[in-house]
Amino acid sequence: MRLIDRYLFRQLLGPTALAVAALTAVALLGQSLSTLDVIVDQRQSALVFLQITVLALPQLINMVLPVALFAAMLVALNRLHTEQEIVVCFAGGMSRGRVIAPALRLASLAVLGALVMNLWIQPMTFRAMREVLFEIRSDLAASLLREGEFTEPAAGVTVYAQTIENGGLIKNLFIHQEGEEGRSTTYMASEGRMASRGDSPVLLMKKGSIQEFSDRGVLNYLAFEEYNFDLKPLISTDELLHYKISDRYLHELFFPDLEQDWERKNRVKLLAEGHARLASPLYNLTFVALALWAIIGGSFSRLGYGRRIAIAGGAALGLRVVGFGVQAACEAEATLNLLQYVIPLAGFALALAPIFRGKARPAPFRVAALARPV
Repeated sequence: MRLIDRYLFRQLLGPTALAVAALTAVALLGQSLSTLDVIVDQRQSALVFLQITVLALPQLINMVLPVALFAAMLVALNRLHTEQEIVVCFAGGMSRGRVIAPALRLASLAVLGALVMNLWIQPMTFRAMREVLFEIRSDLAASLLREGEFTEPAAGVTVYAQTIENGGLIKNLFIHQEGEEGRSTTYMASEGRMASRGDSPVLLMKKGSIQEFSDRGVLNYLAFEEYNFDLKPLISTDELLHYKISDRYLHELFFPDLEQDWERKNRVKLLAEGHARLASPLYNLTFVALALWAIIGGSFSRLGYGRRIAIAGGAALGLRVVGFGVQAACEAEATLNLLQYVIPLAGFALALAPIFRGKARPAPFRVAALARPV
């Protein structure tokens, strides 16, 4: 029997791995397209793009894992059933519980893996991704300049750069700064480059001029070979790195620091996220149970199980949508968090009940009567 168990487990494991890889690739494509806008706008390298994409993988895998298990189970179980391999197991004396045990074992491994990603890997990677995105937003060169565009990085300051080369060299630079009491200053340079003088960032401008209108309307003109434009007044020092709810570990969700105003106001949301981290892996069990019901939950049919598969797919979709709705409701009412566990477990029990109520019978076959010649 152990040999048959291992055989059934291998037959289910292969399609599951392929389904997880395929759905993760599709989800990763959608994620990379949204990330691509940030990279293009902020002029970041391909390495940064790859880093953000890889850091998003744990959440994407968690999202597609139940669906991948459901699809893989349907394909593998339907093949085993239509080729009468499962029927042979029943005819050999295996109970339904023994036949479905490999599928439930695989689902349990998926639950364990999803829990590890939810509780440790996802917060770790999301924090790293948040730090990368914060560095991108804090990139002064990217936020100050847009090639071929007029930008306003601060009130009263307009900046234009004709071209920005890969090495950071800026060509044909223009800066207009409005001062107090009607004063305005215009800086023009044939080239420039970001640099630092001590702790202060500066824009090193070369071969240019400064034109300043005083409050009396007098134009002052100065040509220079090199000029350091101080960028410190353009830097916003108020923005700090803040970890979102999805970036926090489980103990930070269940036991927030109530001395901080933000965490005190969002305590219920933090609690809802913590329960969702623990409850969402249970949908792997539920989806596998629905696939088992679709194939094994009724009588054998050579014509396929299209109707039961459609019902199981609708039930899986409905349960997950209800689960998302309950999670959203828990962000306003903490007493509803119990439902986050009840919904997947109830779906699991209801899907398995018809399997164990039915009797395992082999497919009927007919023995043709032999006619004797008269």
